[in-house]
Formats: sequence, structure tokens, C-alpha cells
Amino acid sequence: MWRVASYVLGQKIKGNKRYPLVLMLEPLFRCNLACAGCGKIQYPDHILNKRLSAEQCFGAVDECGAPMVSIPGGEPLMHPEIQQIVEGLVARKKYIYLCTNAILLKRKLDLFKPSQFLTFSVHMDGLKEEHDEAVCRDGIFDQAIGGIKEALKRGFRVTTNTTLFDGANPERVRKFFDAMMELGVEGMMVSPGYSYEKAPDQTHFLKRSRTHELFKNILTQPKKGWRFNQSPLFLAFLQGKREYQCTPWGNPTFNVFGWQKPCYLLQDGYVSSFKELMTDTNWDNYGTGKNEKCADCMVHCGYEATAVDDTFGSWRGLFDTVRFMIKPA
Repeated sequence: MWRVASYVLGQKIKGNKRYPLVLMLEPLFRCNLACAGCGKIQYPDHILNKRLSAEQCFGAVDECGAPMVSIPGGEPLMHPEIQQIVEGLVARKKYIYLCTNAILLKRKLDLFKPSQFLTFSVHMDGLKEEHDEAVCRDGIFDQAIGGIKEALKRGFRVTTNTTLFDGANPERVRKFFDAMMELGVEGMMVSPGYSYEKAPDQTHFLKRSRTHELFKNILTQPKKGWRFNQSPLFLAFLQGKREYQCTPWGNPTFNVFGWQKPCYLLQDGYVSSFKELMTDTNWDNYGTGKNEKCADCMVHCGYEATAVDDTFGSWRGLFDTVRFMIKPA
């Protein structure tokens, strides 16, 4: 938290209005699941077979300069150089969230060493029934729980990352939060799903008003033991208690195609450098009320950076953050 606060305040002192907070580093799109709500695995095989090299990953991280690096996919544990990638980022003292469905986690743990800079962010979409349905395969919930337990046993930092779709049962989600806290994970992330054009299932993505309703039902009167690895202001935003515009430059994406314009969720072209991404992208064309593809998006990779900027952008934002930490929104 101190590292992020220092970084954001430094950017503000320099007068930078647009700065990256988390680099979304996708070293591959290939996955060992075929989730119906995913827009990453629908590419043809010649694309799914592509990989970023460790050196390409380091180049993107150094060029971007963000203090945190999220490594999604695909399934990054399938990457043949994932050990070298993680070791190189730890050496750079970047805070890494290695996103995984945990199918391979147990057998791959020997590749890594526990570090304050490395967190396994395990994708968990609810209790057993909901999770297995979301990932379109039975038994994955139990495999993920086994992987989490083993990682925690060995001293690794572990968080969960949950995507919710229309039809989610608020009481079941609350029970899921209880179960994850009892399991011993460090914190939880939660976000509404984004309607990827390539995703096979287009019927269960949340509209904005439904997102507000769902998250109010889930997060009203939160239990004291719940720990969220997210800004309290972002959680308030999900409930409709704050109004934000997206800051797509806050979580820039680098993958096998290059730097993705404008964000992790939309594909409006690619450029070869981070500088080009920041200077050549017409950011005013994106966000709620500016682009129909952004109309219902409330995903954390677009709005978490907005919430963090709000925290350090005014005394009111800082006060509200502290207030929500003491008494959640």
C-alpha cells in the first residue's frame, strides 16, 4: 500500500494526469479451460501457440514503469518460461499477481520461491457449483482449493479473483466470501464480467443497473472478517454509491500482438511502444457515454485505477477511503 501511495503521489507531484498503475502482461492466450465468458481463448491455433519471451516481458515492464504487474492469460502457468519471468520481475521489485485457474498450481509450485513481491491470484467464481459451471468443467473447484491450500502451506501469498455474471445469487456469493476467508487467503478481488465480443456466452453479462443491484445485495453489511484486495472506493462504485469515469491507461496491456489500444478489454489496434500507446491513443473516445462498448463496463481493470487516483487526488477522496476502511460502504 505504501509503495502504491508513494508512486501515485509522485506522479501527481510531477503533474502527470495519465500514468500506469498495473501492467496487464499477457505472455500467452492458450489456456487449459474453455470458459464460456472468456474472450481470450477464441483465437485460432496459430495465435494460441504464440508466446512472449521472458526478455519481451522484461522490456515491457521496464518501459511501462508501473509498480504492479498482473500476469493473466490464458493460463500463465502453461508458459515454458514462467519461472524466469517471475524471477526477473521479483528482481525488479515489482509486485506480481500471477493469475491462475490453479489446475497446474500444485505441480508448478516448485518453480517459485515465496516472496513479498509474488502473489498467486486464483480465479474462483463462487462455491463449487457456481465455479464449475462458470469454467464449464466439473471438478475444477476442488482442484483450485487443493492448489490454494498447498500454496498457503508453503508460505506463498494467495488471493482470489472473482468475476460475477447475471444470475449470481448474493447469499451464495457471501457464503463463498466466508469460505475463502476460512481457507486463509490474503484477500479477495471481485468484478462484474465484461461482454467480450468473442465470448461464446453473450446472455449473462451484467448491465450497469443490474451490477449496482447485485453488488448492493452482496456487499451491504459486510462481515468483519472479509478482506478485499481492492480500493474501498471501487467497491462503493460497484454499488452505485460513487460515479466514476474509466481510466483505461491505468492498466495498460502488453501481449503477443504488442501494446493493446485502449485497454485490456477492448481491441482497437496495437502499437509497438508504451509511449505510442499513451500519446497516440484518443482516450476521449472511451468510457461511459463516449463509446457504446463501454456502456455497461464496470470492471476493476478500468475503474480500480480511477478509485486509487480519487483517493490521492483530494482530501475528500482520502477521507472517504479511510471512512470506508473503518466502516465499509
